Amino acid sequence: MEQLIPLCPSADLLNSGEGVPFEVIYCGRSGRGFAIRYQGQVYAYLNQCSHVPMEMDYQPNHFFDSTGHWLMCSTHGAIYAPQTGHCRMGPCRGGLIKIGTSELDGVVHWHTAPNLKPLEF
Repeated sequence: MEQLIPLCPSADLLNSGEGVPFEVIYCGRSGRGFAIRYQGQVYAYLNQCSHVPMEMDYQPNHFFDSTGHWLMCSTHGAIYAPQTGHCRMGPCRGGLIKIGTSELDGVVHWHTAPNLKPLEF
């Protein structure tokens, strides 16, 4: 059953601004996800480039390129569409792994899935 996990206040995500990271278990392995806002909508992805499974941010929580219109992997320069996670340019093997999100009462939530769970200690 899908759960909504509170992530951050909606105001923490600015259009094309810094992402908000969160810890997840994806397919049995611990990792990180990130949420961003683009053109007023919140999107979240597993923080893993599709080219080589490395975290994408070049500085902590910085995922957008200098134009603020593309998500960019800092390691090899792969470019992804923020709305879909699809690779648009550079070395990629598919797209980013999307994580469902919603905004309720001024709070951003991420959604669990059969292969995606919160990191529990």
